[in-house]
Amino acid sequence: MRLFLQYASSGIATGCTFALVATGFVAIYRVTRVVNFAQGTFAVVGGMTAFTLLGHGLPHFLAEALAVVTAALVGLLVGAAAIGKRGTPPLASLIITLGIGIGTYAVLILVFGDQPVSFEELKGTATIAGVTMPLQFALVVVVTATCFAALTLFFNWTYLGKALTACSSNPHAARLVGIDTTRMGLVSFALGGVLGGLAGVLLTPLQPVSFDSDVGLAINGFAAAVFGGILRPVTALVGALVLGAAEALVAGYWRASFQSGVALAVMLALMVWQASRRQIVEEGTA
Repeated sequence: MRLFLQYASSGIATGCTFALVATGFVAIYRVTRVVNFAQGTFAVVGGMTAFTLLGHGLPHFLAEALAVVTAALVGLLVGAAAIGKRGTPPLASLIITLGIGIGTYAVLILVFGDQPVSFEELKGTATIAGVTMPLQFALVVVVTATCFAALTLFFNWTYLGKALTACSSNPHAARLVGIDTTRMGLVSFALGGVLGGLAGVLLTPLQPVSFDSDVGLAINGFAAAVFGGILRPVTALVGALVLGAAEALVAGYWRASFQSGVALAVMLALMVWQASRRQIVEEGTA
């Protein structure tokens, strides 16, 4: 039982990083109806930037904060390329983000090199319910919970957050009351960059990150986002925690090479379930 809880705690910590990536997918899709396939790249940029800045002697908090800001700027640039031109259809924007995600490999290799990087995690251990775990796990959970609480306050109590929600609910009505939906779309890409960069900063001490780590992060994040229909951050969080725990248990009790298969299987099963559920609803209302 103790071994099970240790695997589960490791999975929950990893799942929290998936949740941040998933929420980046959700934040962008809700406003723009674009699935941003460069979302995993933001996490890679955040993690590798933090590693580089720490190597130059910057203190942890400053290096990691600057890494998140860098990821936000990258998110803004991706948004400008994908939706900056008014009238760009969502499918074209999706293809643009996919091309950028692949094209950034060369840039990442030139800037950071082609070797996996990692930096020192928070030292010490914590014992909860008889299970000993690294403090880094607890830090990841606390930061993720704080981030989701801050997002709730942001969307419910700030003008910018309410404007983003309005664009999500009814973009046509938002434009009628003077909200620039394109600008809000760029803000959502920057927010996706913040969330992705934060995920990368938290994940890099747990497992090495390389220039092509965005694929696994994007698959897991998208699978978690699909759990909530790519519209609900809270259900994306639940999906990410379930996915992270499942992958850790598969790696612990079976083979680590099957972890990515878990995400793909979960994503496929959810898509089939949602499609069948939608069909039943449509038949019932016909």
